[in-house]
Amino acid sequence: MKTFEQFIGHAFTQFLTIGPVDVIDIALVAVIIFFVIKFISDKRAGKLAIGICMILFLLVISQIFQMSATNFLFSNIAQFGVILLVVVFQSEIRSALEKIGGAGKELKILPGNKDGKGNRRFGAISTLCEAVQELARDYTGALIVIERDTPLGDIAKTGTVVNADIGVAIIKNIFYNKAPLHDGAMIIKNQRVYSAGCFLPLSTKDDIIKDLGTRHRAAIGMSENSDAIVIVVSEETGTISMAVDGKLRRNYDYSSLKKELNRILNDNPEEAKQTKNRKK
Repeated sequence: MKTFEQFIGHAFTQFLTIGPVDVIDIALVAVIIFFVIKFISDKRAGKLAIGICMILFLLVISQIFQMSATNFLFSNIAQFGVILLVVVFQSEIRSALEKIGGAGKELKILPGNKDGKGNRRFGAISTLCEAVQELARDYTGALIVIERDTPLGDIAKTGTVVNADIGVAIIKNIFYNKAPLHDGAMIIKNQRVYSAGCFLPLSTKDDIIKDLGTRHRAAIGMSENSDAIVIVVSEETGTISMAVDGKLRRNYDYSSLKKELNRILNDNPEEAKQTKNRKK
């Protein structure tokens, strides 16, 4: 009982010595732990985290029971484990750091002009959605990437620079099945069709629906490795899909696609506010 009272007294004394710097320190550690847990839950690192915990558990057990051979083995594994993690998860770590570096930025990727009433028009978004709708109607496969905070210069270099205004005709011509650039992805940057025929990184997820083809896997992979918005048109079914943050949503039409792009890109604050209020 006396020991417990001493523990409480010591804890209370330590609590009184906490200053503003200590509070910031604790809050920072809590934020880091939160993002680590989120990273593990969202990525394929979940199973690896279980394996790491098992190795640490065996390492502690070997130290307690003085198992020299087992302790030597797991101690060396732990020393080189950090390097191994960086190698295995380099793309995920890069993506996470890029998103942290881009946090707080507010970019208007596809801004529209204002009419006489002061309301924003979304000419670029409307034109893009119209082109996607016509591609879907004609069962023409397409893969369109909208750059946001994360620069996609390395991806754009894998294709051919177009640097043209967004238009229905040019988008349809790029993805025409006999055109030389139709198999790759088109990148939209700063309100322009910047590049076409680009190669995207494929997702390594195991839970992707088997019916989805390479375009959809590339769309998911691109959205995993950057904050880009990726629109996919299925050549077989004409289904319009969108990949954001590693998640693929399907069955869009002109209206729902336009509404979703306006919401994500936040070009229409009033509409985004109304959508948020409806969800409440």
